[in-house]
Parts: sequence; structure tokens; C-alpha cells
Amino acid sequence: MSNDTATLALAKALIQEPSVTPDDFNCQNLMIDRLEAIGFTIERMPFGEGDDRVENFWATRGSSGKVLSFAGHTDVVPTGPHDAWSTPPFEPTIIDGYLHGRGAADMKGSLAAMVTACERFVANHPDHNGKIAFLITSDEEGPAHNGTVRVVETLQARDEFVDWCIVGEPSSTNAVGDTVKNGRRGSLGAILTVKGVQGHVAYPHLARNPIHDAVPALSVLAAEEWDQGNDFFPPTSFQISNINGGTGATNVIPGDVTIVCNFRFSTESSEESLKQRTLAILDAAKLDYEIQWNLSGLPFLTSAGDLVEAVVDSIQAVTGLDTELSTAGGTSDGRFIAPTGTQVIELGPCNATIHKVDEKICAADLDTLSAIYELILNKLLT
Repeated sequence: MSNDTATLALAKALIQEPSVTPDDFNCQNLMIDRLEAIGFTIERMPFGEGDDRVENFWATRGSSGKVLSFAGHTDVVPTGPHDAWSTPPFEPTIIDGYLHGRGAADMKGSLAAMVTACERFVANHPDHNGKIAFLITSDEEGPAHNGTVRVVETLQARDEFVDWCIVGEPSSTNAVGDTVKNGRRGSLGAILTVKGVQGHVAYPHLARNPIHDAVPALSVLAAEEWDQGNDFFPPTSFQISNINGGTGATNVIPGDVTIVCNFRFSTESSEESLKQRTLAILDAAKLDYEIQWNLSGLPFLTSAGDLVEAVVDSIQAVTGLDTELSTAGGTSDGRFIAPTGTQVIELGPCNATIHKVDEKICAADLDTLSAIYELILNKLLT
């Protein structure tokens, strides 16, 4: 007989499914079975074909009033070599009170806590106010083209909107609830190709070195103050992540060089302002160049409001912690939900081991997180 709590048992069941993005395997079925049993209506929303097919579902309970949605993903990042792990990554194992397995922290533990919180809440409040919803995808760790963004577009097209959304991303630092994300920076990527003239290094006057041409402009871009941030966001940052040029030979001046770079930007800057200022710097350097842009997400912020209040108060009541509101870190699927006017908070377990070998979470934290979720439901829907 297992002594596992309901939340730990469900987390283990989810971890056992090798759902490397974008494959869901059986994770969503496990969640759907539990949600249907407590009165949720399930709408499966697969998008894409063949290898691009992504499993999603939208589940609702209640017929009218404000909507509180839990959002998350069943897919996980690849494990890397299994022999690098202390235990097999898809065999959930408890070691010294920690649940080991790929997805334990990011974010199958959160999914389990969401489901069990709703099970207890519905048992105590079968006629609760408003609607509870789940927006679940298997395409968050991958391209994110056929996941949450497509579900949100579908809901918008039929005038369905979410008032409050809790995303189960691992937000905490040292203890569950010590940090929540009430926003995220935007992400604007670019692939810059600077063109030159290939030639022999012994005859530079017969060639044009695109690396030499590009370096002064890159130095200006790296030193630029794009904005000063604000009370919620650090200043916008520009980072070069990759430079590739040359034939591999030591005696050939390359014909072009490709630079991959990224802006993580605050609400003090916009996509257009960053593009315009970048082009002005490149043009001033008189470069022969091409640039391709990729906007991964706009910045969003949920500051004051009933969701923030409910989350902060619930964390304090369950854990005694005064939570920190943060916008640090990478992007999340919250970037697709917030632009619809939804208040979005990311609240999940500690993130110290996410995407690492031997990913793990304190097993007891799962029940703490579930209790916080349940109290938020009580505060907003009763």
C-alpha cells in the first residue's frame, strides 16, 4: 500500500509518461479522467499535422461568471543521456524526500497540484461561483506554434475570455511561494548577416572583411542603453549569442558573417523602437547587411488587482511567506494569454533543477502548492 498523497501519486503517474516535446503520450488523458470525474467539460483541441501535431485541451466547470483558468504544459525537455541520471528520468523516485524525474519541477508537479486542488475545492463547493478552467498544451518546451497560442486564438474567435490565469511554471527560488512571476520581459530575436568580399588574407585590399566591418557596430549595440527599466522590469538587454563566419581555413577572408542576437525588453521599449534603433546603428556603420527578426513574445505585467491579492494572501496563509513579485527569467505561455486582457500570475515549485540532469522537487512541496491553489480558488470563486 502506497503512502503517497493524492498529489504525489498523480505527479508520479505524469512523470512516468515520456512526454518529450511535443509528444504528450498519456499525460492529458490522466488529467482529463480526473477532471471529468468532478464535472468538467472537456474540449480537445489538437492542432497541426504529422510530426507537428500538438495535443491541447480546454476544460471548464461552471456556466457563468468570472473565469479562473489554470494553464500549463505536459511536454518536457529532452533528458540527454539516461546514464547521466542517478535514476531513470521517467521512473519517478523518492530520494531523501525529493521526487526525481524529468518534469518533476517543470511542470508535472504543478499539474498534479492543480488537479488535486480542484478536486478538494469542488468537493467542498460543488456550486461555486464563476467558472474554473484548464488550458493545457504539449507544445510549450518546443516551437510553441500549435499550443497555447492556437487555443487562445480559438477562444477569442468565439468570444471566450479568461479573467484570471495561474500558470504553473516553476517560479519559486528557495521555498514554494517565495517568488511568483507577475510579468515577463518581451523577447525579440534577430539574425544579422553582414556581407563582405571573400579573398586571400595576404591581399586584404582585394577583399572586404565583414567581421571587421561588423565589430564596431556590434560594440555600439552592446553598449547601448535601450531603456532604464521601471519599477517592475530591469532595463532592456541586448545579447549576442552566436557569431559564424569563414570557411574554416586560416588564409581566407570570409564573404559574410552571421550574428544571432536577442533583446529581452521591458515595457519601456517596444518591438518597433528596438528595430528602428538597431537599424539606425547598422546604417550609421555603412554595413551591407540583411536582418531577419523573430518576436517570441511581448512583455506583459499583472500589477495590482484581485488575482495578485488572492495569490499573495494565499501564499502567506499557507506558508507564512511574504512573496516577491518578479518579472525575471525567460518567456512562458503567459505571453499568449496576457494580451487578451487576462490577469496572469506564474506560481509553481522551486526552479533550481529545471532542464537539468536529475531534475527534482521536494515531495512535500507538492501538497503545499496544492493547498495554495485551493485557497486561491476559495478566495476568487466563493
